[in-house]
Amino acid sequence: MKIAIVILNYNGLANTLQCLKSLKKCSHDKFKVEIIIIDNDSKDDSVETLSKLKDIIFIQNHNNLGFAAGNNIGIKKALQRNADYILILNNDTIVDSDLLINLLAMSKTGDIISPKIYFAPGFEFHKKRYKKDDLGKVIWYAGAKIDWQNIIGQHLGVDEVDGGQFDERYQIDLATGACMFVRSEVFKKIGYFDEKYFLYLEDMDFCVRAKNAGFKILFEPEAVVWHKNAGTAGGPGSRLQDYFISRNRLLFAFEYAPLRTKIALIRQILSQLKDPIKRTAFVDFITRRFGKGSFLK
Repeated sequence: MKIAIVILNYNGLANTLQCLKSLKKCSHDKFKVEIIIIDNDSKDDSVETLSKLKDIIFIQNHNNLGFAAGNNIGIKKALQRNADYILILNNDTIVDSDLLINLLAMSKTGDIISPKIYFAPGFEFHKKRYKKDDLGKVIWYAGAKIDWQNIIGQHLGVDEVDGGQFDERYQIDLATGACMFVRSEVFKKIGYFDEKYFLYLEDMDFCVRAKNAGFKILFEPEAVVWHKNAGTAGGPGSRLQDYFISRNRLLFAFEYAPLRTKIALIRQILSQLKDPIKRTAFVDFITRRFGKGSFLK
C-alpha cells in the first residue's frame, strides 16, 4: 500500500518546510508514504533548499503553471510510481499526526475524502471574534456543497468554533483542493484537474466529474488539518483571487449549470464591468483566454 503526498510550492518555502515537519510526525507503519513536491518557478530560496532534501521527490517547473497544472505533474508522477492513493495537500497547511491513518480508514467507503480543516491560529477571517482558547478550533471546512445558483463552493461550518457539531462523517458535493485524499482509480478514469482553471474552482470541476462518474466524496471529521487561509494567493479578497474566481465561475457555469444560471451570471458580471478586474475576467472568458489568462504576465 502506497500513499503519495503531492505538495505544490510557489514562493512559499517557510510554509512548505513547516508542512513537511508536520508530515514527518504522521503515523504510517502499515503503508508506504512518498512526498512529491512540485515547485512552480519560485523566486525565493525554495528550489535551492527543497532540491537538497533527501526524503522527498522534487520536481522543478520553469514556469508558474498554476494550481491545476502544477498538481497534475505531481499526480502523474505518483501514478507512474504506482501510488494507490494520492493526497493533494496545500503547502500552507499543518497536519495532525493521525491524518493519514484516519483518511485511509475511510478509503473503503469513499473514493475522494477531505478532512476537517481549521484555520491556523491567526489566519481566521474574523480575528477579533474569538477568544484565545478558540484559536486552532475555528472551522475553515467541514465539508462543502455547491451553490448552483451562485456558482460557488460553500464550506460548511466556516467561522464556527468546533464544539462537536461536525463530528459525523457524511457524503459531500465538494472535496477541497487544500487537502483531498483520492483513490488512484479516480484519476485513471476521469483524468486530472482541468488546467483551464489555473487557480480556483478546479477542485469543484474535478468533484463534479468524479460524482458524474459514480465516485463517492466524503467528509471525514477524525482527520484534521490546520490551514493558513490563502497563504499563497495574497489572502482572501486579493485582486488575484478576484480575477480567477470571477473568470472561472463563468467557465464552470457554462460547462455544468442550467441556462437560467448562465444568464444570471452574465447579467451579474455585466453590472460589474466598471471594476477593471471583473472586466478583464469577463473579456478573458468570452475570448477563451484560460489558464494563466491576461492577469498574470
